[in-house]
Parts: sequence; structure tokens; C-alpha cells
Amino acid sequence: MLPFHVMGGKAVRAVVDRSRPRIRTAVQDAYLAHHHGGTINPDSYFLRFPDKPEARIIALPALLRGEPTVAGIKWISSFPNNLDRGLPRASAVLVLNDYDTGHPFACLEASQISAARTAASAALAAERLRGGPRADRVTVVGAGVISRTVLEFLRDLEWSVGEVVVHDTVAAYAERSARHARTLGFRARAEESLRGAVADADLVVLATTAAAPYITEPGFFAAGQTVLNISLRDIGPELVAQAHNVLDDVQHCLKAGTSPHLAAEKFGTREFIDGTLAGLLLDEYALTSAKPVIFSPFGLGVLDLAVGGLVLAAGLADGTARAVPDFFPEPEEARW
Repeated sequence: MLPFHVMGGKAVRAVVDRSRPRIRTAVQDAYLAHHHGGTINPDSYFLRFPDKPEARIIALPALLRGEPTVAGIKWISSFPNNLDRGLPRASAVLVLNDYDTGHPFACLEASQISAARTAASAALAAERLRGGPRADRVTVVGAGVISRTVLEFLRDLEWSVGEVVVHDTVAAYAERSARHARTLGFRARAEESLRGAVADADLVVLATTAAAPYITEPGFFAAGQTVLNISLRDIGPELVAQAHNVLDDVQHCLKAGTSPHLAAEKFGTREFIDGTLAGLLLDEYALTSAKPVIFSPFGLGVLDLAVGGLVLAAGLADGTARAVPDFFPEPEEARW
């Protein structure tokens, strides 16, 4: 029987901090495997609460074929009101299962794995859509963990960035995030106006907790702008339909009230969708500079498995993945 290991948040963070380029490669490989049928990625399952409509807990089961093939599930909560309590909005665990026996063999703190795979996906898409790791202005909308993690990935992936502009509905959060960007070596400032923050940006990162579109002004995004629609629900359907659209997975993204989902429902077509990120990486289609480009990643469980496997391997190598003796009953005991 495989030993069972646990990795806490401090150990996971240490691996992420020294592994961002490797995480980006692992995410790219997982996207390509998914594109070529090397994964099983069912729908995510949402646990919602009638008395807390803003909160949810999501289960993302998946299987990623490889050496070794691994199955698993991320169980991630989003409770926005935690911020008022001084607690993180998101918390998560990732459980990994052996494909041969089905036995769980590891449990990892996964809010940081989730943030890392999201940021790596965004950075990968941005580099492909921008034609390289460079932007004169990067605008970040939403000053939470995800946007800060994206900036950390841009730094470690050696992006050339002229300026970082941060906008948040809470000015103090924007200022704090701009300070963090400066510690990463970027020239950065906060901007009170959303319109002012986005204007003239080459790359726009939307990482908010918005539940419904608030960016609806015609022509809000300019031709040639790259928009990373990480939070998925910020952009009105009209703007989506007028842009190039790249998704991580079409079937997954056209549900749960995402901006592409709303556009498909409103206009009764999917013709505004150009293709997937994996397809773009493989040059299966091309985009023009005549319209803005929106990348909408629903977030695939196979990415969590890819990054979780990398983190666990590093933890086993440096001893920060801790074995839990006798976690499962012995085979003889299990017969009774």
C-alpha cells in the first residue's frame, strides 16, 4: 500500500516560490494532454448555500494520464465575506489518488496550488497572445491573491513590463497591491478609475469576485488589447461577442454564468469563440489585431493535478511532504 503524505501551506508555498517556470511548463503540458485526449475532466460540482448566496464550495475531479497516471480532486471554497474577518477568501485541499488501486496517497494544501495554476495559465496565454513576454502596460483589476500571483509569475517568467497599474473598488487594496508589484521590481501605481486603468493597457488582468458583468460600455476594450478574463464574469455579453475569444475548454466555459456563457445564451451562437488555448499553442487557428482578444479560463482540474504532482515530488525530495503512518487500515484489518 502506498504511504500517505501531507503537505501544508508553508511547504507548498516554498515549492511554488522556486518553481514558477516549471509550473508554467507543467500547465502547458497538461493543456496539450487535455487537447489530445490524455485526460478525464468531468464538470465541476458546486455546493451552494441558500442563506449564503455569495459563497460556494467546488469539487473538481480529474485524471491526468502520464508517468505516473494520477487521479484526484480539488475541494475549494470561496467565501468572499471572509475578507471582512481578516481571513482568505479561498481555502482548498487537493487529494491525489493512485490510478492502479484508487488509494489516496497525498493531501496538499491547495489554495496556493490553485492560484499558481491559474496564474501560470494566464501567463502562458498572455505570452502566446502578445507574441512574447512583454507589455508596455499591464493593468490589474482586482487586488487579491490571484492578481498578485499573476504578477509574481510575470516576474519569474522574465516579462518585460513598462508599468503595472492596479485598480480595485477598495482603494487601500489597490495601493497595497501596487506596493507588492514594486517589491517584484515593477514600476507600479494604483488607479482609482477603472476606465483610466484599462485605457492604453496592452494586457488587462481581470481577477475580481464579480458575480455579474459590470464592464458593459461599448468599445471599452480596444483593438489589439489582450484581456485575461480570469474571474470570468466581469465582461458583458456584447463585448464578448465583438472580440476574439480563446477559452481553455469550450464545454466547461459555457456554463455557470460566465461571460462567454451569457454571450452564447443571448445571441444563440458560439461563433464568437475562436478556439482553445491549446489549439492556439498548436497553431490550429490564428487571430487578428482588428479586435480585442479575451482569454477566459474556466479552470480545469487536470491543471491542479499537474501542479500538485510537481509540488508533491519536490516535497518528497526535500522532506517537507510528511508521511502519516497508519492512515489507512492494514489489509488484514480491512477485511473485517
